Amino acid sequence: MSSMIYVDADSCPVKEEIISLSRKYKKDMVFVFSYAHNMNLPEDVKTAVVDTDKEAADLYLLQHVKRDDICITQDHALASLLIIKGVSALSPRGHIFTEEEMNGLLQSRYASQKARRAGKKTKGPTKFTEEDRITFYRALENKLAQQEFS
Repeated sequence: MSSMIYVDADSCPVKEEIISLSRKYKKDMVFVFSYAHNMNLPEDVKTAVVDTDKEAADLYLLQHVKRDDICITQDHALASLLIIKGVSALSPRGHIFTEEEMNGLLQSRYASQKARRAGKKTKGPTKFTEEDRITFYRALENKLAQQEFS
């Protein structure tokens, strides 16, 4: 069975790029989103509509992805769990998550959450740019090309 591309789609800014590359490399894709985020997607895009619970999309992805699949997500915690399963996890900015960096990313995430709970202001992500979009496209295309030749 061929690997698939899964997308944590609720706030994914690179849907068009994913669809384009999935078609180019003839990969099935599944966009996972809550019913509160109604999306108009082309007919060849499979969807999984989940509840609005905070972790519903994550749980769906954890239950359905398998080794050698690709998952696009901004969620560091989800990415850390996917990597353990042998899934390639990419951010919409084109960052390919690695097991080696996960401890630091999760520690930083925890520290920021703790600071916010204590009433401190923390920096959010920088504005998504056209350069981020291009970086993502190249990263996903490289990953798909690697899979094609392995």
